Amino acid sequence: MASLILILGDQLTTDLSALENANPDTDHIVMAEVHDEASYTNHHKKKLVLLFSAMRHFAQQLEHDGWTVHYQRYHPDNPAQSLEAVVAHHVQDLGAERVITTECGEWRLHEQISQWHQSLGVPVEIRSDTRFIASKQEFMDWAEGRKQLRMEFFYREMRRKTGLLVTPEGEPEGGEWNFDADNRRKWSGNPAAPSPFRVEPDDVTREVIELVETHFKDHFGTTEDFHFAVTAEDAEQALAHFMDFALPCFGDFQDAMSDDEDWLFHSILSPYINCGLLDPLSVCEAAAQAWYSGQAPINAVEGFVRQILGWREFVRGIYWMTMPEYAQENRLGNTRKLPWFYWTGDTKMRCMHRAIDATRRNGYAHHIQRLMVTGNFALLAGVKPEEICDWYLAVYADAYDWVELPNTLGMVMHADGGYLGSKPYAASGKYIQRMSDHCRNCHYKVNKATEDDACPFNSLYWHFINRHQADFANNPRMGMMYRNWEKQKPERRKALLKRAEFLLANLDTI
Repeated sequence: MASLILILGDQLTTDLSALENANPDTDHIVMAEVHDEASYTNHHKKKLVLLFSAMRHFAQQLEHDGWTVHYQRYHPDNPAQSLEAVVAHHVQDLGAERVITTECGEWRLHEQISQWHQSLGVPVEIRSDTRFIASKQEFMDWAEGRKQLRMEFFYREMRRKTGLLVTPEGEPEGGEWNFDADNRRKWSGNPAAPSPFRVEPDDVTREVIELVETHFKDHFGTTEDFHFAVTAEDAEQALAHFMDFALPCFGDFQDAMSDDEDWLFHSILSPYINCGLLDPLSVCEAAAQAWYSGQAPINAVEGFVRQILGWREFVRGIYWMTMPEYAQENRLGNTRKLPWFYWTGDTKMRCMHRAIDATRRNGYAHHIQRLMVTGNFALLAGVKPEEICDWYLAVYADAYDWVELPNTLGMVMHADGGYLGSKPYAASGKYIQRMSDHCRNCHYKVNKATEDDACPFNSLYWHFINRHQADFANNPRMGMMYRNWEKQKPERRKALLKRAEFLLANLDTI
């Protein structure tokens, strides 16, 4: 049976389930750069360059391996062409008897592909994505009957399943399952942060950069200084670079932020893992080996593994178990529009400017910048969940709907009522001061709360606490915050709320 195998832009690996038992002599592969997928949100220019270039390189690899690949490059003269139209053309042209693909990472596209058999007139087989450690069904089986779903318990199951950092007796290496409490050091310049891994653009990548600058010139970000890996071989080199130069210090400083360094000790591997250039389990195994060989301490290795084996797998399970209703959640009743400075970085708040500017330049910011700076501000300001979710999906090179939506809507915005996280990650400017040196260069004063030059995070934090008292006053993890709020003098509370109301009325001028 001659099959047409569809490979999507985040499925760039020969270990793909759609390729299992396929025959290069009879089966054909189709890949496509289509306008619908490239422009349904304001994707960062570097994200488009990464994916288009990686797709083109992967198609070349497949052809070298003996496959017939029908690759459609972006057509500026036919911008409305959809992925379905591309597949339909090749089904008819080749006389394919069926279409095979691996399940995609977005509910919107999954629903479309699930109906293709009707429009294409041939069977469409959607196979499970075996690159994940837990299947969708496995996660649902784990979640069934639980009143609350907590990542920590699921993470331990994944550790036991894979044997990663688990002793032969079934106990966690180092004596603890989670070393997060050891991973909260502020970075003051010592040890020096390593230079990021770089790959100079080749002819293929330079051609894609020109394409993006020509046809996506109004998209967020810049293509300047593009140095991402675009092949599996170079992504493996990026992994080795992280293991050698950054992983040993990653644990201590994974929550730190710096006014002078974009990358610190972070791996910057998520763009490669999420598009298929790196296998997540192999990445975790490499990190575990660094612990066993004495190359990196347990708090660094466990913290890194937890991001992939824990959070990455957990949010994917949440996404597929709760969609499409989950995307509409707004339990805190947020109504404000996303401030325009999220797209420009033009704000006097130093921490926000640095996080947004790094995102604009790099298509990347690490998890604390996302959660406790740009995310925290959106939470405190009461931004509509769909607007901040769309921003996160657009601006990061590693963002796909399955991973972005639960992280943003659930963890950042607490819009799901605590389904994903037990408490909102709300914080005043003191947290940012504790974990960074941004405050020393800021227009605002982190030690002030009610004055005109007071850090906006401070009064907005207490405004958030006050307006959501009915939501959180009985949350055992929030009790101390509400006791502190009640202890403050009435005139102090009034001044804090007045300052916050002024800020909320003038968000775009902060």
